[in-house]
Amino acid sequence: MEDQLKKILFDPTIGKLVTILIGIIIIWLVIKAIQRNFISKLKDNNSRYKTKKISTFAGYLFSIILITIVYSNKLGGFTIALGVAGAGIAFALQEVIASFAGWLAILFGGFYKTGDRVQLGGIKGDVMDIGVLRTTVMEIGQWVDGDLYNGRIVLIANSFIFKEPVFNYSGDFPFLWDEIKIPIQFGSNYEKAKILFVEIAKKTVGDLTAISQEKWNTLQKNYLLENAQTAPMVTLIANDNWVEFTLRYVVNFRKRRITKSELFTQILTEVEKTNGDIKFASATFHLVEAPELKVNLSKKI
Repeated sequence: MEDQLKKILFDPTIGKLVTILIGIIIIWLVIKAIQRNFISKLKDNNSRYKTKKISTFAGYLFSIILITIVYSNKLGGFTIALGVAGAGIAFALQEVIASFAGWLAILFGGFYKTGDRVQLGGIKGDVMDIGVLRTTVMEIGQWVDGDLYNGRIVLIANSFIFKEPVFNYSGDFPFLWDEIKIPIQFGSNYEKAKILFVEIAKKTVGDLTAISQEKWNTLQKNYLLENAQTAPMVTLIANDNWVEFTLRYVVNFRKRRITKSELFTQILTEVEKTNGDIKFASATFHLVEAPELKVNLSKKI
């Protein structure tokens, strides 16, 4: 019994397995300690998320390196076989490899980060998590009107960024230009309507004008862009039915629907106060009566 126990304890295979087990335990204890004592104390959510992901990936990498070092003396005979098999594996797992490359590109290329509102192909939503192979998105829209969550969680392969455009609603410029169209009857006070709509917009979203302009100026320093007007503006055109006013304004990407609702509420209220000086237009139809028909019936004898 004692001889068998010594044989097991001094067996090279057992020794290597114990070494790997102890080494992996030490690696993950160090990783968890770093995450708990240092990474969790980072104030910026994005930095904390990225650092935690990188530390977890480092744990897996060090574990693989440890196993490779322990069994390095047995890997020489498999070099040729691994080289031949590697080509087949790379072809079979090309989508996985592309997704991993996409993960690295997303983390370090600035495509998007957690919390951003993006559109990947036909999927629009907020990024919940960026995994090694897939990005998790809380979807908005579809059967729900406006930029509201519909409750559906979508997993998108990271390789998607190499195949289709990536739309980021909240990247370096977390604002959107939005507009509403207001039909006004011919004969209304057009100048008064224009001034009224601008004042309403300034009251509702005017505080974003300076902030968005500052962000736009920063973009101009980094990219080739023309200057853009972030203050509310009103333009108008005349068509066959009415004069159409277009109110254009800057809005936070998360508040498009509620801002539009508030603007329409104030516009309806203020237009009613003009006592007919400004009137909303609507499509009207005039039904033409049929012409009077006279029938002369003569009886022949």
